[in-house]
Amino acid sequence: MDETAVTTPPGGIPSRALLLSGVLRVLNRGGSGNPDVLLVVHEGQQMVMKDYAPRSWLVRNTVGRCVTALESRTWRALAGHPNVPRFVARVDALSLLVEYRPGRKLSGRRVVPAGFLAELECAVNELHRRGVVHLDLSHHSNVLVDAAGHPVLIDFGAALAFRPSGWLARWLVPWLARVDRRALAKWRSKLRTADAGVD
Repeated sequence: MDETAVTTPPGGIPSRALLLSGVLRVLNRGGSGNPDVLLVVHEGQQMVMKDYAPRSWLVRNTVGRCVTALESRTWRALAGHPNVPRFVARVDALSLLVEYRPGRKLSGRRVVPAGFLAELECAVNELHRRGVVHLDLSHHSNVLVDAAGHPVLIDFGAALAFRPSGWLARWLVPWLARVDRRALAKWRSKLRTADAGVD
């Protein structure tokens, strides 16, 4: 793992209370079983905070703890991936922080920059090379187009991460990767690149 790609704030991992005092906006208010997703600022750095703390006692102590731990592990496995925001820190058992990398959702788009789909495929292949399967790339909000026209992959709450050299990765990643490849096929069918022209 490339730890240099993990950017913990200079003052260390901020407390939940400190982060919540710096909320800029709510990106997504979680339902009964999902985390709140907040855009926060701390020491001048904008970050995304995923937080299960507002959920019920049952969700906090089952899904919340489990998903936060697994998703933190996945983000760490993707350190240095150019199309994935940097992991900042696991704040506590119920919340984590990642780099805020703005972009536009693919939903409603019909034309993407030249090379976008090829780069998206390479980005997904790199996930699989690292032993990670996303499993929810077909969701309209999980693939973004950044200001430079590059794909950004976000929300690894449903993802699975395996040790790339382990036997589980050798057996399961090729099989589970079919879900991600079906999502790629969906985007290829819905989108066209700028170099192909516009109807």
